[in-house]
Order: sequence, then structure tokens, then C-alpha cells
Amino acid sequence: MAETSIFLAGNLTSDPELHHSPGGTARATFRVAVSARVRDGERWRDGEPAFYYNVVVWRDQAVHAAESLAKGSRVVAVGRLAQRSWQADDGSARSVVEVVADELGPSLRWATATTTRATRSLSS
Repeated sequence: MAETSIFLAGNLTSDPELHHSPGGTARATFRVAVSARVRDGERWRDGEPAFYYNVVVWRDQAVHAAESLAKGSRVVAVGRLAQRSWQADDGSARSVVEVVADELGPSLRWATATTTRATRSLSS
């Protein structure tokens, strides 16, 4: 069965948080606010309330995101939904649905960007 892709275009609500696993694998997390904007004649107006998505990126892309993005950055992300579960310190079961991004980049709808090709690491 093929995975369903999700596409997001929105703004970061905070700077990406970069963490490394004990084995050294980089993981960046951040939230993206996606709001509907609808055309009303010649003007744009806000539509439905914003949705907030937790986004995760791994390895070199995680490092690139942490170095390139900041709170308020407009981004485009393509990935898949994944559910993660764990047991909290108080013993309760917790879970969250996240977007695991395969592709991530700045949105050029209202901004410009300059890119620099990264040197490919051996951990990719």
C-alpha cells in the first residue's frame, strides 16, 4: 500500500529545535501554522482558523532547517503523517501525529531566498 503524502505551506511558530540521538542522528522539530486565505472579490481575507502541525525532519535536512529557518519563516513541506506513542513520567499513555517531512524549503510566494548547495555528508 502506498503512503499518502501531505503538503503544507505555512509559517513556523518558533525556531526549529535541533537534537541528536545517542548515535548522532540529527532530528529537528518545529510547528507550522497553516491558515486558509480566501479571495473575496479583489481582496484576500482570512478563512477558517489556523491549523497547527508538528513537523519533523531528519539527518542533514534537520541541520539545514535549523540553520536556515526561524520563527515566522514561510515554508513548504511535503511528507507523510506518522503517529508516535510513548509513556509519560506519570505513567499515562501519550501519542502525537506528526508530519515527517521528506522535502522542505522556503516558500517564495511572499519572499525571496538565496540557496547554497550543502556538501553531502556520509551519514545521508
